[in-house]
Amino acid sequence: MKLYSTNNKDLRVSFQEAVFNSLPADRGLYMPEVIPQLDAAFIRNIQQYSLPEIAFEVSRALIGDDIPAGDLKAIVADAINFDAPVKFLDAGTAVLELFHGPSYAFKDFGARFMSRVMGYFSREGDALLDVLVATSGDTGGAVASGFLGVEGTRVTILYPKGKVSKVQEEQLTTNGQNIRALEVNGTFDDCQMLVKTAFNDTELNGELRLTSANSINIARLIPQTFYYFWAYAQLKTQGVNDVVFSVPSGNFGNIGAGLLAYKMGLPVKHFVAGTNVNDTVPRFLKDGRYEPRPSVQTLANAMDVGNPSNWVRIQDMFDNDLQTLRNVISSYTFTDEETKKAMDSLYTTFGYIACPHTAIAYLAANAYKQAYPGEYASVFLSTAHPCKFPEAISSDVFEHVVLPKGAEVLAGKPKLATPMEPDYAVFKAYLLQNK
Repeated sequence: MKLYSTNNKDLRVSFQEAVFNSLPADRGLYMPEVIPQLDAAFIRNIQQYSLPEIAFEVSRALIGDDIPAGDLKAIVADAINFDAPVKFLDAGTAVLELFHGPSYAFKDFGARFMSRVMGYFSREGDALLDVLVATSGDTGGAVASGFLGVEGTRVTILYPKGKVSKVQEEQLTTNGQNIRALEVNGTFDDCQMLVKTAFNDTELNGELRLTSANSINIARLIPQTFYYFWAYAQLKTQGVNDVVFSVPSGNFGNIGAGLLAYKMGLPVKHFVAGTNVNDTVPRFLKDGRYEPRPSVQTLANAMDVGNPSNWVRIQDMFDNDLQTLRNVISSYTFTDEETKKAMDSLYTTFGYIACPHTAIAYLAANAYKQAYPGEYASVFLSTAHPCKFPEAISSDVFEHVVLPKGAEVLAGKPKLATPMEPDYAVFKAYLLQNK
């Protein structure tokens, strides 16, 4: 597998180099030189495959010989050992639940796969691998779970103070061992900028072996394609062939993975990106002007991103053609008040308890359905377990939430986090003084 930078299509690096370097020096993002087309017979008979079997076929098509088939199959089996079920709420509306992994969020797919790929490529005697990750909520918990105790790695998680939920913070700050948490007095965009600046600091990279666990890393993007194919397989068993995916979108890695699956041959009718009031992409799709703004705190905190990194990947996949993007993606924006009403409506109408991110995906699915009615399955993605958002969900609804195994244990652990201002010089000093 060869990859180029979205800022330089003449650049070529190996999959291993892209995994460890995360970001090209020119500040672009790595993309596959060729997006492979999956065999038509595989797609036609996809309902006959299990989730791990689908994950292996998809990852093998992308990664090629960089990881031998037997080793890749073992990585997939170890990483993707939980389900992602599709559940119909009514005849035309279904939810794809992506919170059945160890951190109760969709990012378990990416974090677990990536940690095992990094472990595979690491050699005995290699310098300690410093994994930097900025999180707006769920990424940090998934990365902490995926890398906890992995030899030869040290993870530093940056999260915005007061802008993650209690359970999310507990998942970030109660691990110890090789996991460090920095509580940044700022926004997710501040955290993300600190990480990006570190990767482009020549002096720092001379002292530390840095890599990223954010969705900017191609090893995070690849496994997120798996659940789109798996959802389609489940739908086919129920006689459904036309599907519209509605995706809660913040940094746009999740929907970016869906679009990569689409480019590989997954027959998706349309994609819908639901956002909170951090609406950089919806505004761009409307008027063609990409104008990032400082992020605003909302109930759907994992989507509080003012300048989504992965949007450049999506534009690259569609040759920066705005009209083509509009043909494939629609986008809708919702306020906290609308999100609250959607969470209540999901419970009163269907008995379904959803986190605020999931509720936004549901709202976006309904908005698209009203604008474009038709015979298709409208599948909205549920990206996190509702137990992570007690402050956002109505108390009379939240009392019916069933905690997943292990969630109650987190509350009894001490918080291990270092406060930090969003100042790169301070962050750099911390990394060098604690190497």
